[in-house]
Amino acid sequence: MPLSIDLSGKVALVTGGSRGLGKEMVLAFAEHGADVVIASRKLDSCHELAAEVRSRFGRAALPVACNVGDWDDCDALVDAAYAEFGAVDILVNNAGVSPLYPSIDQVSEALYDKVFATNLKGPFRLTATIGTRMVEAGGGVILNISSVGSVRPNPTILPYAAAKAGLNTLTDGFAQTFAPTVRVNSIMCGTFRTDISKAWTPEMFDFIASQVALGRVAEPHEIIGAALYLVSDAASYCTGSILRLDGGVK
Repeated sequence: MPLSIDLSGKVALVTGGSRGLGKEMVLAFAEHGADVVIASRKLDSCHELAAEVRSRFGRAALPVACNVGDWDDCDALVDAAYAEFGAVDILVNNAGVSPLYPSIDQVSEALYDKVFATNLKGPFRLTATIGTRMVEAGGGVILNISSVGSVRPNPTILPYAAAKAGLNTLTDGFAQTFAPTVRVNSIMCGTFRTDISKAWTPEMFDFIASQVALGRVAEPHEIIGAALYLVSDAASYCTGSILRLDGGVK
């Protein structure tokens, strides 16, 4: 029987939704019938993508400026989404940051706090508030975007890796908390060719490719299959799972 993904009648909220992997997921969800809430710190980019969603797919799209590292911003995002649509059926915690630092001893408190706020505190707050409402409404799906760095840390990403490891823990913990009506899963991403990679040298691409069984860096659209599966009824018996999407990191 062919697999059919139908998100008609669903509302999907995607953080970090205006570019990169978030943008790919927003467009894919809208193409498969969902209305979308596009959240990021750059409101202009959210408006641009919302206009594209409306023109290409005829779906409703709500752009919201939100710094997910700020507790009050998270609550305001939730209020805006429910005021507009009355429900959130799919939450994707995608927003993330991993600032560069010269050496581990020069990681400032501000950098450390920013990394944990964006990658862990925000997803906790949004999942706790929206997940609770999903339970009250009878169901929903939450998808966390983690990183292979959470299990394969290196000296250049230690705060980020630790925060994403915490996100893995939240995935399992919230799956138990909101069961049986709300499913919570995670995609543990490898290296994708997003905006961050625009500054990379050819040598950096070659090195990353050499560390991956498939021998290349992923294209942004390659997250779509996994994301659509996990947020749809095709994954109806899947919760608390962490799916590696890293090309086979060696």
